[in-house]
Amino acid sequence: MIDSHCHIDLDVFNANRTEILKRCIDIGISRILVPGLSVSQFKSLLALSYEYPNLDIALGCHPYFMKGEPCQAVVKQNELALNTLAKKHKDKFIAVGECGLDGNLSLDFDFQKAMLQMQIELAIKYHKPLILHHRQSHNELIRLLKQNEFPHGGIIHAFSGSEQIANTYIEMGFMLGVGGTITYPRAKKTRGSIKTIPLEFIVLETDSPDMPLNGFQGEINTPLQLPLVVKELAILKQISEHEVIEQTTRNYNKVLSL
Repeated sequence: MIDSHCHIDLDVFNANRTEILKRCIDIGISRILVPGLSVSQFKSLLALSYEYPNLDIALGCHPYFMKGEPCQAVVKQNELALNTLAKKHKDKFIAVGECGLDGNLSLDFDFQKAMLQMQIELAIKYHKPLILHHRQSHNELIRLLKQNEFPHGGIIHAFSGSEQIANTYIEMGFMLGVGGTITYPRAKKTRGSIKTIPLEFIVLETDSPDMPLNGFQGEINTPLQLPLVVKELAILKQISEHEVIEQTTRNYNKVLSL
């Protein structure tokens, strides 16, 4: 099993990170991708990846973690910093992100688009896939990807959307990240889409410590919950859990060129 999106670097895991990662290996989780959230975070991500060789890391700026006045000068400042890190560590990070667009944030949307555009260009420059965050923003995300003719694919984190939107991303070379959302019966739209999308275009994720699974609301989510995502996906697809694990592992390695 591979968790394609887990924030195991956050402070909430400081007391038990090593124990959790050891237990992950024990239950068959072979790799975990830790997304980038900000320029300042990357140093600690890098150190973590050396301490725990089964962690993959990405480099990026999440809109939720943007600080300072949203203006072009901030975009340029982050662009310079990201390019400096990318040049120095180009063989260490495997994707650009977590970046994207969030329509629920009060953060200026044009600023978010400028930050995403900058990171799309970074991914093109260094031949890296993207880890994309979305919330009420599919249309604009798709427009920007098509406008840039983005060639390296990536992962649409925590995919929720119609089968039509899913197929648009798939046609552009993206995998769809599937996690705890599918364990909620009320998530009928997402469950319906995931049920019909071929397994060849799906990767597993937990988004720990967020996105608790159904029945675990109010608890800190951890990558140890990944087998429950596998179980639910197998039920939705009416296939074996072994098939889910084997195919999603292949998908992860393929889209991230591992």
